[in-house]
Amino acid sequence: MGEISVGVIADIIDGGHPANPIVQILSMKRIPSGSQERWRLLLSDSQWSCSFAMLATQLNGKVSSGEITNNCLIRLDRYVCNMIQENKKVLIILDLSVLRGGEEVGGKIGEPTLYDASKPRSQQQQQQQQVQQQQQQPARPAPQQTQAYGNRPTNNMATGGAQRNGPAQHNFSAQGGSTPKTPSGGNIHPIASLTPYQNRWTICARVTNKSNIRTWSNSRGEGKLFSVDLLDESGEIRATAFNEQCDKFFDMMELNKVYFITSATLKTANKQFSNLNNDYEMSFNRMTEVNPCHETTAIPTMQFNFVSFDQLETVAKDSIVDVIGVCKEVMDLSAVTQRSTGRELRKRDIQIVDNTNREVRLTMWGVQAEEFDGSQQPIVAVKGAKVSDFNGCSLSTLSSSCLTLNPDIREAHMLKGWFENGGNTANTINISGQRGAAGSSGPASYKLFAEAQMEKLGATKADYYWVSAGILLLKKENCLYTACPQKDCNKKVLDQNNGLFRCEKCNREYDSFKWRLMIQACIADYTDSQWVTFFQDTAEAMIGTTTEELAVLRESNQDAFQAIFEAPALQFYDFKLRCSTEMYNDKQSWKNTVMIASPVIPKEQNRRLISEIKQMAGLT
Repeated sequence: MGEISVGVIADIIDGGHPANPIVQILSMKRIPSGSQERWRLLLSDSQWSCSFAMLATQLNGKVSSGEITNNCLIRLDRYVCNMIQENKKVLIILDLSVLRGGEEVGGKIGEPTLYDASKPRSQQQQQQQQVQQQQQQPARPAPQQTQAYGNRPTNNMATGGAQRNGPAQHNFSAQGGSTPKTPSGGNIHPIASLTPYQNRWTICARVTNKSNIRTWSNSRGEGKLFSVDLLDESGEIRATAFNEQCDKFFDMMELNKVYFITSATLKTANKQFSNLNNDYEMSFNRMTEVNPCHETTAIPTMQFNFVSFDQLETVAKDSIVDVIGVCKEVMDLSAVTQRSTGRELRKRDIQIVDNTNREVRLTMWGVQAEEFDGSQQPIVAVKGAKVSDFNGCSLSTLSSSCLTLNPDIREAHMLKGWFENGGNTANTINISGQRGAAGSSGPASYKLFAEAQMEKLGATKADYYWVSAGILLLKKENCLYTACPQKDCNKKVLDQNNGLFRCEKCNREYDSFKWRLMIQACIADYTDSQWVTFFQDTAEAMIGTTTEELAVLRESNQDAFQAIFEAPALQFYDFKLRCSTEMYNDKQSWKNTVMIASPVIPKEQNRRLISEIKQMAGLT
């Protein structure tokens, strides 16, 4: 084992970056920092000590496991040291190796003095010698100390330790690349060292996720924004650009590219919208500068911490996890209406499977759902998926989630090999298809109409359930209506009979409108029949044509219009219904809205029925 590197702390604080220095941890202190645990260290090289040292969050496990303890000797494999305030530097340890445990070392080595970056080293050395002479007690020597730096001779480790780099060199992992400098030649700050109390700083980070431009409108006005997730070797952070900055930086910043980012407003992260492991987030402002980094760096690409599907059922509801699986099945694009805003949201469900022979339902939203192509059964990796107890155990992407197809990582290659060598024919357990208990208003499950009414679904609140049923009749009367032309508003407009159409919701008049589709249908299983409502996307998927085309046919070709509504008759589908009860003419009625409608796949239906029979017989 190597021994302590005497004097190395002074060299690091004075701007050097020696390779693989060996220091001692004298003490550790947990820093309260919200949900993110941080550890501050007191380091010693037997001559000098440093109290402004922080452990990168990815190394916290070494503390909780007891691998890192007081008095242990560690080798700094990767680290950065940056100025955070005038004459104050912080040393961020990115990776380390424990050479000797605290019990083995037995105590503090030497009598180190706290090194002050604001004073010349020669002055501090002189003061140190005077104190030692006054005490008439020489400093306790470290066994086989490594003398290094300045005019002192160097004695490398007995194992033939690597030659230390000079102050102008940098210590980065073998991934290649070196420590980049800012465009003006200054030092780079690690993301982990950023706080709201710093002024001007520059980070060098990779964009691992980029959102689409989103808009908002409230009593204070209107605006737009987009956000990016940034990653360097020390950690990750979310950055958001609003309005002018949104226009300025959206086209400039590209996924997986590396950028120098200078100055932004830092504030406490809103964990409702960010699942990154950082207590802060940044907002771009007028002083923010973003410049591409063309140097080769050691900044990693996206980092995952995958949870296997056999562990998902033990994960708490609403947890955020990283998952990877093979796309086994792709459902049709559908739409749901958001209760709070009335907006129509597009969604798509896919079934993914991993090598634990479990499969789970993953729901995607928006553009991600519209553009997804699962025809070649790709590997799907999701960073930041939300766990739900909907329909047993299921997953859903968030606006902050990053979905990658066929990523070039070890886990993806292993999963692809498993799937192509027998995994695609293996018997799997669908953890998203579990049947709820009778009378439960919890996760959606398959039911008969008579069974759903007997359990009084929707009596007190909206409930969801699946039913396999055939279509008896589609009503073509009043299936089309004129709606507000605004993208996020589907309110029916009033014809002013002057060439203008008024939307009461927007409180505006327009010279045009858009057609919207709403179809009433009677569907039945062998126990009962029910009238259900199809809205826009589910209705278009059912009749096989767009709303605009249907409106043209209604005016120009009644026979073709009639044929469109007759074609689905007596076809069987799996319907996901939202049911609720409402009062009409002082009578309570049962209302069903179609959320998803997909043709019955006999193989999948048989598998589900067999699974239900086994559950009823107590065989599972």
